[in-house]
Amino acid sequence: MPGSRKLGRATDHRKSMLRGMVTYLLESGRIETTVTRAKEVRAMTEKMITVAKTNDLHSRRQVLAYVTKEDVVKKLFDEIAPKYKDVNGGYCRIIKTGTRRGDASEMCIIELVDTESK
Repeated sequence: MPGSRKLGRATDHRKSMLRGMVTYLLESGRIETTVTRAKEVRAMTEKMITVAKTNDLHSRRQVLAYVTKEDVVKKLFDEIAPKYKDVNGGYCRIIKTGTRRGDASEMCIIELVDTESK
């Protein structure tokens, strides 16, 4: 269930952080973060892509309520969602990269999956 991890943050801070990370993932295609954050970001990113696949005004407003940049929403509806129109989930991939040197947190790379390679 998305949103069940607290990530050691207050509710407002956690929601804001996840919104920013989802926006940046949709903008750049990949980010490096901790594994627990990546699992939360993956859940919300996949929800946003699934909503964007319907491509109507209501879904655009739903995505705009969560994603913080309008140009990222345009990219999501014009480029990303049509790429996954025949795929039912599994839009993101998490690749573990080892531990962080400072505090030994388990790090990973989360990225959008290319559908052309399948």
